[in-house]
Amino acid sequence: MSARERATEKKPRGGLLARTNLLTSVVLVFPVFLVYQLGVLVAPGVGNGADLITSLLFRLRERSLPAYFAVHAVMVLGFFVLLVVLRGRQEFRLRMFLPVTLESAIYAVAMGAVILQVMSLVGIDPSLRVAAAAKSDLPGGLFARVALACGAGVHEELVFRLILLAALMGLLAHLAGMRRWIAIAVAFVISSLLFSAAHHVIGGEPWRIGVFVYRFFCGIVFAVLYQWRGFAVAVYTHTLYDVYVMVLG
Repeated sequence: MSARERATEKKPRGGLLARTNLLTSVVLVFPVFLVYQLGVLVAPGVGNGADLITSLLFRLRERSLPAYFAVHAVMVLGFFVLLVVLRGRQEFRLRMFLPVTLESAIYAVAMGAVILQVMSLVGIDPSLRVAAAAKSDLPGGLFARVALACGAGVHEELVFRLILLAALMGLLAHLAGMRRWIAIAVAFVISSLLFSAAHHVIGGEPWRIGVFVYRFFCGIVFAVLYQWRGFAVAVYTHTLYDVYVMVLG
């Protein structure tokens, strides 16, 4: 690729309304990741079912402190390698932090009411008693609840949108030969069903059709945001929504 082509690829398009590129998204969500990791270390009860790495690290710390630090070193090295690779192809846009957080806050406040209205229209009982009540009594107080929300925002969006959704769209479009818009729609549905089911299967929440459908629609919203607004917007919307539910009720 020529220098001119690289410059063209890195040139931002669409201003503040453009989809946030992966380089910018990774850097913007890093503070959310740090808050969660700090919560895991200092606040009891903080953890996320989609976070497989932290539980592994705690087991390593109990068995071998050098192995614990070695895995951390590899993760940090991998993070910086990813930044270097992306930096060669994309432009980091720090000015997107405020627009991303404000946009995500609007989505986080509005999505619950919109989903409940849709559920009412299709005849599904929208009265919910989700895990927010139990999480409000989480040991560690306010910081623990915020850290828990950060963990959900980062790890669930990483697993169900950045990895699973992207993989499904690629497989359905290229291997199954589906048209792009059909592959996107099917991937949205499958990833959102798995996202909702994970809260019951992995999270251990009691099965209720209203809660399952509600989280399915949440998954659809996050998938739409990831696809058309970027990973950072999906993470911040998810995080701020969970903060809204667990902290503000």
